[in-house]
Amino acid sequence: MLNSIRPPLYDEPSIQPMRDELVAVGFKELLTPEDVDKALETKDDKTTLVCINSVCGCAAGSARPGVSLALQNESIPDNLYTVFAGQERDAVDKVRQWIKGEAPSSPSVALFKNGELIYFMPRHQIEGRTAQQVAGLLSEVFDKLCTAAGPSISPEDFKKVLHAKACGARIPRYHGNSNS
Repeated sequence: MLNSIRPPLYDEPSIQPMRDELVAVGFKELLTPEDVDKALETKDDKTTLVCINSVCGCAAGSARPGVSLALQNESIPDNLYTVFAGQERDAVDKVRQWIKGEAPSSPSVALFKNGELIYFMPRHQIEGRTAQQVAGLLSEVFDKLCTAAGPSISPEDFKKVLHAKACGARIPRYHGNSNS
């Protein structure tokens, strides 16, 4: 998925399970800065959740499973998007431009409405928490700020979601396309 001007940092096949985990619960990937702007500039009074995915250990242990579990809530955001830190680097930079007043953070979770940031969960609020604790915090936010009916996928399908457990330190770095 080399849709960035700058090359990815990690070997794509190695991080694919981390992508699949969020896509399986209803997220769409934003691969270019243009995708990000199109998703976030909409002024339709709907809420849009953007999860900045990552290879870091707290993403594997708490962020992705926590966000996924929170989407089993009765109230959820209208739109679900994800970008992958270190992969589609230009798209991630564009999302971070939309997250005004917050330091770059991955993993992180941002909730927007009409192009404005209305909630942000940076990495330091994810680290040290279990997936259930992250889900609990996000579910409270969804109950207050979101009106779309959940869950994002059926409980039966949710039970089938595989959570990628890989240490970021063991993910191979990207060394270019072997066909070039």
